[in-house]
Amino acid sequence: MIYKILLAIWMAVIIVAAFFFTEAATGFPGQTSRILFFHVPQAWVATLSFLLSMIASAMYLAKRNVRADFLALSAAELGFLFCILATVTGSIFAKATWGSFWNWDPRETSIVILLMIYGAYFALRSAVADPEKRRVFAGVYSILAFVTVPFLVFVVPRITASLHPENTMNPASPGMDPKTLTVFLGSLFAYTGLFVWMLRLKMRILKIEESRIRELRIEQLRKHGEGR
Repeated sequence: MIYKILLAIWMAVIIVAAFFFTEAATGFPGQTSRILFFHVPQAWVATLSFLLSMIASAMYLAKRNVRADFLALSAAELGFLFCILATVTGSIFAKATWGSFWNWDPRETSIVILLMIYGAYFALRSAVADPEKRRVFAGVYSILAFVTVPFLVFVVPRITASLHPENTMNPASPGMDPKTLTVFLGSLFAYTGLFVWMLRLKMRILKIEESRIRELRIEQLRKHGEGR
């Protein structure tokens, strides 16, 4: 409980600090640069989630531990969610900066491809009825899917001409003042903490659902035995 309270307070502090503690970055219209305090951490959490899903999938394939599959699924779902949030906030920034929500910029295009790849992951899971086969197929697919993540997130946007700014929120940039860097890192920690809380909550839900399914099967077997 105390963790959730501290996380809520920390998120509130970051939101207030993003708008009132720092100055808007130069070279962007109005206050639009402030959205990157949220856009970049969302993209970070999405990448972290997909990495964790890949690791958990490998663990499941090696040990056949259902909890590893729960972790892989939960991380993939949260990665998909935060990837959508990063896309939405990026589109709002694009509208304010370049006049259009969507410009088919290499970063925008690569993020759509990434969403399609992980959308197929969920389609695969829903298409296989047998639980064991579903977990195995999903585990293999998750590993293959993550192979594309570094290429789509880091390589493609940097080898092609892009509208996306590189230096505004880059901690290595000499243009980032200490206040901006403090809020930026604070936002990264806040979003990471939010991800951990949501991940634990999602895994708890999956465990409860699995327990209920097992109880229903036992009850059906018991009734079937009594009917003979």
